[in-house]
Amino acid sequence: MSNAPLMPKATAVWLVDNTALSFEQVADFTKMHPLEVRAIADGDAAQGIKGMDPISTGQLTRDEIERGEKDINYRLRLSESKVVLPEAKKKKGPRYTPVSRRHERPSAILWLVRNHPELKDSQIMRLVGTTKTTIASIRDRTHWNASTLTPMDPVTLGLCSQIELDFEVQRAAKEKPTDPGYGGATLLPASETTRKEAEDDITERQRDDLNVDAVFAKLKNIGGKKHDDDEG
Repeated sequence: MSNAPLMPKATAVWLVDNTALSFEQVADFTKMHPLEVRAIADGDAAQGIKGMDPISTGQLTRDEIERGEKDINYRLRLSESKVVLPEAKKKKGPRYTPVSRRHERPSAILWLVRNHPELKDSQIMRLVGTTKTTIASIRDRTHWNASTLTPMDPVTLGLCSQIELDFEVQRAAKEKPTDPGYGGATLLPASETTRKEAEDDITERQRDDLNVDAVFAKLKNIGGKKHDDDEG
């Protein structure tokens, strides 16, 4: 059982608007300061907050409120709420790396930087549990142990699984923009390729026609010259 109701300020707004409880009683129940409750009553605080009925949520009974209204010294007792709130998801923090493995992280980072340059710093941080500062020092070789570092596969070192590594690599490949200088050509639509093939075919036929005309012209010249010789 909680010491304060769900949404204390919204509950205070409802109690101020719908009961004759004193500011001190409302403040005690909602774990707020009496002056804050007074400010709610005066309209100086909690403006725009919709009141929440603690009776409908099972945190107070009507009898309990009436008892408090009759006795200014009575302090309301919080009932167990009938509303079950989902547990907040724990924010996933940085990967924990055992102390025995921490000295191997720079080698794993060097391996990732060399073999998968497409990976972002945030992805490397997720894989081996490191910091941006460490990654930057290994990239520009200012790390205190840069001269003796040897690239080592983080999967082999047990810093991450092969599935995790493959997932990050695939994600980086999808997010990486296509390089127009390498594999960036796009397929032309069928109408363009068909038109280009037709134009090439016409050009080829024209070329053939020219060649045929040239041959006949040459033969004609040869035939005419021979006829002249016979007449002479």
